[in-house]
Order: sequence, then structure tokens, then C-alpha cells
Amino acid sequence: MSILSRHETLPGFDGAAGWLNSEPLTPDGLRGKVVLVDFWTYTCINWLRTLGYVRAWAEKYKDQGLVVIGVHTPEFPFERDIDNVRWAAEEMRVEYPIALDPDYAVWRAFSNHYWPAVYIADAEGRIQYHHFGEGAYDESERVIQRLLGIEDGLVSVASAQWGNHLETWPADHLHVINKRLVLEFKNPTGNMTPRYMKVLDKLVEDGLCESSTI
Repeated sequence: MSILSRHETLPGFDGAAGWLNSEPLTPDGLRGKVVLVDFWTYTCINWLRTLGYVRAWAEKYKDQGLVVIGVHTPEFPFERDIDNVRWAAEEMRVEYPIALDPDYAVWRAFSNHYWPAVYIADAEGRIQYHHFGEGAYDESERVIQRLLGIEDGLVSVASAQWGNHLETWPADHLHVINKRLVLEFKNPTGNMTPRYMKVLDKLVEDGLCESSTI
């Protein structure tokens, strides 16, 4: 199944198993709004790095016609538990509407393949832009502004601000995050690369993991 292309109609969220922070939302009910759909799962390091931007956009443009919807599609079994997702959303201050997608129904409706993935639809419900992975923050925000018909400065996100304190995170969640870091940033010989160490230092500073667990 191919990835959704520009100008395709925003798929519905009928396959969502439930919603957090909102009543169920539909494409018809969203007409007249610019809609940003963000596919995420809460232990994904790549998504964690994008959260500050998505959260800032949701806050800055909510009164100007933007609706941000996070679609939580789990990768690991414990991420399917609604209580875990609710906890993660509160811990990470994900306050915009969240569609729970434990069975990948919304994921398939969008023909999505990635965490994170952003799709932006115009007020008529046509998808005008998508981006997969990290980066392209300025470009994404300019698309939001263009579709809203405004010109303004771009948000400034100093740091990820992922959570509060290490002791609030369950051990199995931390293990998954740490394992992702090992796979992503260690070189083929198993040694820690400078980039790995830089990211690890940042996570320790933010209280998201401790070096002794790596």
C-alpha cells in the first residue's frame, strides 16, 4: 500500500479504539480547520525529539484554526495499554487530542509506515504536506502558516522537555528507550560514538535515563 500523496482526502479516525483529551473527531467535523496528524508511540526516541515542536505548534496556532491530533500507534505490547498511554501523555504534556490506535487501523487508513510521521491537511480536508522522521521543523511550520493564511515568526524550542523525573518512569519503559539509543548511536564495534554520548548526556540531564543502565 502506497503512502498518502498530496491532495488526497484526510482519512477518518473510525478505527481508533478510543480518544484521550477529546471526544472522537471526524473529517467532517474538522472541516474549516487546518489539521496536523502526528503518528507517535511514546518510547520512540525519534518522536520524543519532535514533541517540543508539535506541542508548541498546537499551543501557538490553536486559536487561529489549527487542530493537532496525535495518533498513538504502539510498537511494544505495553504501549497498547490505555493506562500507560494516558500516563505517558500526562508525563510528557501531550494535551492535544489523541486517537488510540492499538490495532493499527488508523495507521493503515493513512498507509503510514513511520514513527514519527506528520500529515497536514487544509481546511477542505486535503492533505497538503507530509514529513517522516525528525527535522523539517521550519518547513512544517511554514506550511501550517500558509494554510492558515498568516505570516509570523517561527516557534523556538530550546530543549525537548520530555518528562519530569527518572523515578516516575517504569523500568521496562526506560529499558526500551535505552535499548533504542544503543542500537541507534553505537558504532558497529559496539563502542559509544560522540553523537551517542551527546544524546545520552542530554537524556541524563533531563532525567530520562541514567548512564549506568546503558
